[in-house]
Amino acid sequence: MLDLAKLIRPGDGVLWGQGTAEPQTLVEAFLAQRAAYRGASVFLGINYSGAVRVEHADALRFTAYCGTIHNRKLIDAGVADVRPVPYSRFGALIREARIRADVVLVQVSPPNAQGEHSLGLSAEYLVPALERARVVIAEINDQVPWTYTERRLRAEDFALSVHSSRSPALAAAGTPGELERRVGAHAAGFIRDGATLEFGIGALPDAILAALGDRRDLGVHSGSLGDGVVDLMQRGVITNARKPIDAGKTIGGVLLGTRKLFDFVDRNPAVELRSSDHTHGAQVLAQLPNFVAINSAVEVDLTGQVNGELANGSYVGAVGGAPDFVHAANVSPGGVSLICLPSAVGTKASRIVARLSGPVSTPRSEAGVFVTEYGAADLRGLPLRTRVTRMLEIAHPDFREALEREAQEMGLLRG
Repeated sequence: MLDLAKLIRPGDGVLWGQGTAEPQTLVEAFLAQRAAYRGASVFLGINYSGAVRVEHADALRFTAYCGTIHNRKLIDAGVADVRPVPYSRFGALIREARIRADVVLVQVSPPNAQGEHSLGLSAEYLVPALERARVVIAEINDQVPWTYTERRLRAEDFALSVHSSRSPALAAAGTPGELERRVGAHAAGFIRDGATLEFGIGALPDAILAALGDRRDLGVHSGSLGDGVVDLMQRGVITNARKPIDAGKTIGGVLLGTRKLFDFVDRNPAVELRSSDHTHGAQVLAQLPNFVAINSAVEVDLTGQVNGELANGSYVGAVGGAPDFVHAANVSPGGVSLICLPSAVGTKASRIVARLSGPVSTPRSEAGVFVTEYGAADLRGLPLRTRVTRMLEIAHPDFREALEREAQEMGLLRG
């Protein structure tokens, strides 16, 4: 059995790759042996596997930047605290030891002919964490693709390594439905030939990408990459030919997809995984003209404020990279920020509201274009009352009258 207590000390800060990049064998061993390093703190990203559970807080302390998937249970139970910071700050926070990375657990690919292990499915904040780590422990997983990652590792970089053959942890796949396709069709109208795209993951971003089949020379510079990029790259829609930096390369931080994506990126020099400093850094993003940021939200208000974090009192989202990308798109020549979301939660509630029920994750000063299945509201540079009118037009019809009354009561519209 792996004896991690020889390497991990009580009170250490521990970090590992998120989502598909979680080294599952190492994480399971780390959790099982937690009593040996009581008081260790863990920084969590997206938690697909569900390995970390509430009972593990008897010996460990947890923080997370997001409430995605299984993290919500930990946060609701009060055993994980939230770090509401933009993604662009992660590198600096790790280097300053505000997010501690004394021990880094990594999932890597088998080595190439030069003996180099790729980080495989994620670079992002693992890159600065590896710079700070006292101890690096590796899971060499033969089901992980060899990708072109900003940092590569050799056997001598590992204090300990273990071999495995496990499917990476995956999220349940979502297939775009009619609603997502309608949102995607409206969003596509703002994406021109030669644009460089940033987008999240899931059925809605995939629907938007699917609506871009007739575009030319699109580029990608994104925090995450999903299955939606594969078809467009294979068809020559995404070429990255017009980007002034990283020309010819699809740039991402983490691969959050399925085997379709993993097989496509394996030893594919057209895709590179970079650190969060590069994917989200203001100085890098400032070099991208025609930058289109495609993000979602839990809810948005009538003036363009965005809550991307809380739903019904539970932390389900994140500050994440949206503030970084939204601002970059707003100042990019020819760029645009798209906030895309269904207009309602089924028949229960509108996702366009008069007052946010959670924090302001992105302020209305950064408002760009908001898109639902009912159309698009371009709020760029508009005064408040005009914004309200435009947002009402893309709200679900069942809620428009009530929203208009609330807006009048708040003085946002004249009665």
